[in-house]
Amino acid sequence: MLQETRLHRIRALLTTQHQLSTERIINELGISRETARRDIIELEAQGLARRVHGGLVAVDSQPEPPLQVRRNAQAKEKRAIAVAAAQHLQPGQTLFLDAGTTTTILAEQLRTMSGLTIITNSLQAALALSAAEEHETLNNQVILIGGMMMAGAQQTRGEMTIGEIYRFRADVALLSPVGIDAINGASSFHPHEAAIARAMVQQANRTILLADHSKLGVMSRTVYAPIADVDLLICDSGTAKPGALAALQQVLPQVQVV
Repeated sequence: MLQETRLHRIRALLTTQHQLSTERIINELGISRETARRDIIELEAQGLARRVHGGLVAVDSQPEPPLQVRRNAQAKEKRAIAVAAAQHLQPGQTLFLDAGTTTTILAEQLRTMSGLTIITNSLQAALALSAAEEHETLNNQVILIGGMMMAGAQQTRGEMTIGEIYRFRADVALLSPVGIDAINGASSFHPHEAAIARAMVQQANRTILLADHSKLGVMSRTVYAPIADVDLLICDSGTAKPGALAALQQVLPQVQVV
């Protein structure tokens, strides 16, 4: 098959998938890994796609939806996932929470528990955890990590935030990825969010991912945790991508479906 033909087929796949793993290109086109690598490099050189860890994404991929839209999507499933995640925690533990929508819902569940130390860069999670009257004592210690603020972003970010994360060690990192697939692992759309999640994974003894079915089998722009770093995935039984859940169950040490 001529390279021009291969590139056309890869571009056609990108128009519907927006992101492709190297393995998918190899299987779809019946080519070698080296040929796939050359084609990926060529597409990037032509400005038609961008290389990421394990594959490539279309340069015109749609941005992540606004926070309020993401918060309302699959709300029932996210709440069930959050309830299940809380059952894996116990008093005395130190936790990292990122600024994902599902982990923010988890923060509301953690408020009913006690004896936890919760470290987060999410303003919404911190507010949910500290919701009480001034004369009341919080059940948990809540640490809001400092850093840069951007318009509309209800979270801290940047080098200061990452530096603060490396000051702590946590028992568990609870993260809500934009996507998780069986080949590449967990990923985020924004590089700054991926950098924070990556630091939390590195500083935690255990990593639990909270992902509704729309995130399964998805690879977003920036990978922050390979499959080997994920200890538990909690998800729902919906089917956005047939086969995605089964593939993750084969490679992860534990998957809990709610």
